[in-house]
Amino acid sequence: MPGQCCHQCDNGHDQQREGYRRLLWVALVINCIMFGVEVLSGLGGRSVSLLADSLDFLGDAANYGISLAVLELSLGARAHASRLKAVSMLVFGVWVLGLAAWHLFTDPVPSVPTMGIVGTCALLANAAVAGLLFRYREGDSNMRSVWLCTRNDVFGNVAVLLATLGVFGTGSAWPDLAVAAIMSALALTSALHILRQSSTELRIHAREQRNAARL
Repeated sequence: MPGQCCHQCDNGHDQQREGYRRLLWVALVINCIMFGVEVLSGLGGRSVSLLADSLDFLGDAANYGISLAVLELSLGARAHASRLKAVSMLVFGVWVLGLAAWHLFTDPVPSVPTMGIVGTCALLANAAVAGLLFRYREGDSNMRSVWLCTRNDVFGNVAVLLATLGVFGTGSAWPDLAVAAIMSALALTSALHILRQSSTELRIHAREQRNAARL
């Protein structure tokens, strides 16, 4: 009976991991497509928030790819991958802040229709991915980082739509720049959270290896 229970637990764990793998592939494809859509729309529509969101889609696609690569590896390897993703989020946040500061002086007014249409499509795409990944939000730092990136995307998309209304109402670029700064702050705080969790997991992994070496 104990062996049978363990076998059933292993089967359940394998099925859960295989389901997670399929969801990551779906999320990867969606993010690659939306990156292409948003980067072209952001450049054409002169929107910093859309460009920020496009880079976020690209970063998420890379994150999903890394997560797929390390899914079957040890806790230490997954924690190192999480640290790599956290660094990419930090770079994203700093890049958006710099771009927003530059546009603050040049003050190009974004295209409201472009922001509205593309922002809505991005929100629907990210909401679908977030709904799929919701049940895996409390896993290890690797799963946690995937969930946080996806959650931040949904918040970012809502903020882009609010910026669209702001640009429409004021006729200026400042709502677009403000949203870009908020998205940057989300990326920076999430990256720090992931770095802390992955550091804890690396210490646990190192302790387990030391204990195994003594046996």
